[in-house]
Amino acid sequence: MAFPSLEPRIVWRHFATLCAIPRPSKHEDALRNQLRQWAEQRGLTVLQDEAGNLILRKPATPGMEDRKTVTLQGHIDMVCQKNDGTDHDFHRDPIRPVLKDGWLAAEDTTLGADNGIGVALALAALEADDLAHGPLEVLLTVDEEAGMGGARNLPTGLLQGELLLNIDTEEWGALYLGCAGGMDTYVTSRWLPQSPTAGHVACQITVKGLTGGHSGIDIHRERGHAIKLLVRLLRDMEGNGIPLALASFKGGTSRNALPREATALVVLAPELRQRLQQRCDTLTAQFRSELAGVDEGVTVIVTAVDLPDGVMPAADKRRIMAALHAAPQGIKRWSLQAPDVVETSLNLGVVNIGQGDAEAVFMLRSLVDTAAAELAAELSDLFLLAGMEVQRVGAYPGWKPEPASPLLALTQEVFRREFGTEPEIKVIHAGLECGLIGGKYPYMDMISFGPDIVGAHAPGERVHIESVARCWQLLRALLAAVPPRGAIQ
Repeated sequence: MAFPSLEPRIVWRHFATLCAIPRPSKHEDALRNQLRQWAEQRGLTVLQDEAGNLILRKPATPGMEDRKTVTLQGHIDMVCQKNDGTDHDFHRDPIRPVLKDGWLAAEDTTLGADNGIGVALALAALEADDLAHGPLEVLLTVDEEAGMGGARNLPTGLLQGELLLNIDTEEWGALYLGCAGGMDTYVTSRWLPQSPTAGHVACQITVKGLTGGHSGIDIHRERGHAIKLLVRLLRDMEGNGIPLALASFKGGTSRNALPREATALVVLAPELRQRLQQRCDTLTAQFRSELAGVDEGVTVIVTAVDLPDGVMPAADKRRIMAALHAAPQGIKRWSLQAPDVVETSLNLGVVNIGQGDAEAVFMLRSLVDTAAAELAAELSDLFLLAGMEVQRVGAYPGWKPEPASPLLALTQEVFRREFGTEPEIKVIHAGLECGLIGGKYPYMDMISFGPDIVGAHAPGERVHIESVARCWQLLRALLAAVPPRGAIQ
């Protein structure tokens, strides 16, 4: 990534490294090894726990040894999403950002600014020789985007920090002091394929052109949901005298991303092929009208394909499609305690149906742990009634806000001094690792902040360049202002 003009250069140089080395969740080894080597060459203390998290430590600036130890925290993995037809292998190819009107963006893939910029800021703090700070510790977790595996398996007794700065939120000028918890729900079913009717033809129906986005940060934007739209389309065909046998259904690629595309392989009588096309054209116009101002690019494409070997029995298709159609999606409840914040939501992130197997993956989030559990129970009952198996996994706690946090008060003071304005104090509906880390290190005082990032978890993700510089300014000033251990704030 050749952007030598971007400031602060020390931060962007580290982000260039993160763009150059592939880092999907559960495949962070190459990047972690590179960061280990870099840290060892600089004489930093390097530790790696059994979960694969990397801990890097830098001694205090001379004269500041008595300051409270600060832990900077971020995750090194990224969500890997690309536009249909884009030739990009996230396990092999580098991310190729471009500059656009003050933003750094990836045009057809995710950028990985979530959480690459936070990691780059932390690494820059370790490298900078002109930074005033007390004892400094950096925790780089793995597998955050696929279930927070790194934070979940972080051992107790390893971290030394008294204060934790999570650099993983995406709105400059906001200080976060709480987040949602959540869990994943997997729904599965088996079915016995049967031969398609002789003389019938096959078509592939694709819903695409949607914006997608982060299933926590963007859940309230009411964007189109490719899986739900395609399920609706298939059920609409039955109601309009166009019976379809279903061979396969695939939609979404990540449980924490709003699905942008979904495809079904169907079989039908050849004389119904034109009516299918006409109805899909009608539904395209209908979807665009319903999503006006939000996702007007939605389209339905019908393509002739070879006849598959097997299709789903009609009874299995009815029960599975009915359950997916009835499953809730999006906001369940707005918070009564945090104005304009979603309390509880769920996202149907992935559906895979084919060759006798059906699977759906939901991600549930809530600021209230019991509310997430109750929503999971309701979802389970729905699919159990449809004769499907349900498994709930990966539950993680929310991060309870502490408005009286001394670290929050210090950061507000530093923010006012540096920028002449008041920061916003917020709670985020997305999941942060603070809840899990705080459960293991309850004495840690925590806040979260970050630059402006738009479109996280979707192709076209971008980060505002000036806001990164402001984050660096805030981080430098905040580290210099950390009080001595035992000081009353």
